Amino acid sequence: MRIVFLLPGPGCSPVGGFKVVYEYANWLAARGAQVSVIHPARLALDLPFAAYPRLALRYAIRRVNQKYRPDSWFDIHPAVRLKWTPSLHPRHVPDADIVVATAWETAEWAAAYPATKGVGHYLIQHLETWSGAKDQVMSTWRLPLRKVVIARWLQDIARGQGEAALYIPNGLDFSAFGQDVAAGDRNAKNLLMLYHLRDWKGSADGLAAVARVRESIPDIHLTLFGIYPRPEGLPAGIDYHQSPSQPLLRRLYNEAAIFIAPSWVEGWGLPPAEAMMSGCCVVATDIGGHREYAVPDETALLSPPREPQALAANILRAVEDRELRLRVAESGRRHIQQFTWARAAESLLTAFDGCRDVAAEKFVPELADA
Repeated sequence: MRIVFLLPGPGCSPVGGFKVVYEYANWLAARGAQVSVIHPARLALDLPFAAYPRLALRYAIRRVNQKYRPDSWFDIHPAVRLKWTPSLHPRHVPDADIVVATAWETAEWAAAYPATKGVGHYLIQHLETWSGAKDQVMSTWRLPLRKVVIARWLQDIARGQGEAALYIPNGLDFSAFGQDVAAGDRNAKNLLMLYHLRDWKGSADGLAAVARVRESIPDIHLTLFGIYPRPEGLPAGIDYHQSPSQPLLRRLYNEAAIFIAPSWVEGWGLPPAEAMMSGCCVVATDIGGHREYAVPDETALLSPPREPQALAANILRAVEDRELRLRVAESGRRHIQQFTWARAAESLLTAFDGCRDVAAEKFVPELADA
């Protein structure tokens, strides 16, 4: 089977949605599929003529230095073909049995492809209104593509649009992350959190919650990690790691007793799940992307999003109540074991097998030349 994934850009920096695609690519290639992952220099269907010189220069530079690849943070199966292309125009995309859009912009391209590019699928990992107007994003959910969603809350949105969507929750790499230090041997005052610049990631809420906790426990220690340089103005007593390697991130997870996940919305939050795999007590917001594996007061302590005071209260509970903290950490570690990439990839492959011989009738509008 020939399978093509369409990413929305280069994969040189760690991004959760890209990681999911690369994991699928690896598993499918290991099972004998011919897998290509396309990384376009240009994403928009329509582009002003004045932007073409800059686009051409960026394309040429990355083609030479190979900086579109994820080699610095993710190991790709040798059978997976990674391609850097000027755009997602069909001339740059190999013929296939299956083509998979992985972001709303890529769905616009995929829906216009001729049948030779394969049966169109749309892997929906989030409600991507941060990168486009809501009406435009939602219109892609109604395109003639077979929808696959990673979370039940996304499946509910699809149903609200009158669209069927296959639910396949993400898998996790249990060789990369796991418990090395028993939860009972960790310092209860060691906290860990992902830092992100997007408001909806809730980093400001997490920092505000920790500041509240410090009013009761002054020596609480917070470690942050993220892809950005260390933010200016962080309070004393906060460590920061920019783009930590996988071994370092594993160590950080195992040093932390509590992982804070303060997002307002998530497709399917990977860092809290990795922390759960590693034996952390997860303190998170009660949102759809966390509810995929976070059971209130069983596998995580949950509070409403955008309420730092409620988040702080749960952090305090976890720090001060050892029995609660260890029970939640162990329950979460056991519960998360069901989310394997083998299960996810086999489910996706079964879906592909069931439709690859279907003749797709597609309307093909005129596409830009580049």
